[in-house]
Amino acid sequence: MATGTPVVSLEEYLRTSYDPDVEFVDGVLVERSVGEWLHSRVQSNILLELSGKYPHLKVVVGLRSKTAPTRYRIPDVCVLLAPPQSDYLLDAAFLVVEVPSEDDVMSIVIEKLKEYATKGVPNVWLIDPRTQMMSVYRPPALIEIEGDTIASADNTIELSRTEIFAE
Repeated sequence: MATGTPVVSLEEYLRTSYDPDVEFVDGVLVERSVGEWLHSRVQSNILLELSGKYPHLKVVVGLRSKTAPTRYRIPDVCVLLAPPQSDYLLDAAFLVVEVPSEDDVMSIVIEKLKEYATKGVPNVWLIDPRTQMMSVYRPPALIEIEGDTIASADNTIELSRTEIFAE
């Protein structure tokens, strides 16, 4: 959890572009781990496979998403049933996928998963590119998928291990 004196106001965060983009946690700008090959490949695979298999869905990366009144996170992949009503996602997504990087701290990743679930996201996935582990977060547990397919709770969206981890 971010601590310390707020660095910027929420309004300033939302009107400012950062490169790379940062998350906003209770007034503190939080850097994200991005840019490594495995992370990028898996994130791209998920984006391309979901977009190709389910063209009616809005599948995006890098969309600032409000998870609490003073928190905006940036999911690795975000699936929407319709475009957001503003430049940022204020409502709950249908599916959020987090792809941890080598530098990510698991307790912070879990904190993000909890925020998405608390916001009302019905499908929260954690896809680890190093271990090729696929998990779903169903409060209060992170459940590892032992089979070859990960699916939404209503089974309308699914991806195979092969699709996600393709070279």
